[in-house]
Amino acid sequence: MKKYMALGLVIALAGCAPDEEEPESETGEDIDDQEDETTDEDGEAFDVEDGEYEEIATGLEAPWSIVRADDDEFFITERAGAIVHIDGEEVTQEDINLNEEVWDEGEGGLLGMVLVPEGDEEAIVYHTYEDDEGTVLNRIVAIERDAEGWQETDVLLDDIPGDTIHDGGRLAIGPDDHLYATTGDADVEELSQDTDSLAGNILRMELDGSVPEDNPFDDSYVYSYGHRNPQGIDWSGDGRMFSSEHGPTAQDEVNEIEVGSNYGWPEITGDEEAEGMESPIFESGDDTWAPSGAAFAGESDFYVTGLAGEELMRFDVDNGEMETVFEGEGRLRDVLIDGDALYVITNNTDGRGDPDEDDDRLLRLGN
Repeated sequence: MKKYMALGLVIALAGCAPDEEEPESETGEDIDDQEDETTDEDGEAFDVEDGEYEEIATGLEAPWSIVRADDDEFFITERAGAIVHIDGEEVTQEDINLNEEVWDEGEGGLLGMVLVPEGDEEAIVYHTYEDDEGTVLNRIVAIERDAEGWQETDVLLDDIPGDTIHDGGRLAIGPDDHLYATTGDADVEELSQDTDSLAGNILRMELDGSVPEDNPFDDSYVYSYGHRNPQGIDWSGDGRMFSSEHGPTAQDEVNEIEVGSNYGWPEITGDEEAEGMESPIFESGDDTWAPSGAAFAGESDFYVTGLAGEELMRFDVDNGEMETVFEGEGRLRDVLIDGDALYVITNNTDGRGDPDEDDDRLLRLGN
């Protein structure tokens, strides 16, 4: 296990990060709008002062997903194949022992993580691997924490198509207590329109990995399809599901997800329309956000991190408004909303950013 730099409780003033060129769907220009107030899960205003934050942990290595375990306790996945445990001022990198080795080339690696409700240090993770024939795949597995780190205990779903790009990877437990997972098209566009494929979808399953009887397609994990590379999902306070999705260079999307619906990739992009396909409620046009992690506050405020855009965005899904609420710290991979605080992780060490000495970091915004 690796001990990280001690917890830093530092208030810093954010600067402006330069534009950069990046491959495929994580490229684009900064978006300059900056606001200083947002809302918490009860609709009360967050106090997100212009550019200020508190460092909770530094020295992270290409972090991907934030999980809150307790008041001062977090778990963060690192793409190379470790889980960082933050407990108060102690920050430790913990090993994860999987039956298939994590493959962390390109956009693959150890990605999404959720804690099992009522579990005793049990979790579910999504990761990329390479099989004996050299085929890149993704799998969803149950893990359990012990004195040696984390151990794989069960395979919930395997053989999800993978590649160096477009692996999806976000996990979330919905209000219905089912597990949801986002998958990318694995750089094979036509798979997204094939409901017999696990690629280019949002999947839904029981926590034991079985197919729910009320899924929209018989004996299938597919909940929605026609996705390119969705990396964020969450539910509003009134139970509506939304997702963030990488577009082709630009035309990134925020979608309201309806059961069994087709979100059009690659037949339609951006604000294009076609019969039987859903268009996004927001799209970036010629700009690129490269949206990743997402979280809801209240019934209408959907927060999404931007990688190429290097910002935290708030989308008012009821009024069609978008604003930038935090920027200047480089690439942002995931966001967590808990009570009156927003947490984000930077992602400047993923090979596409310009890391500072202390990157990557877990930052706390808010009161």
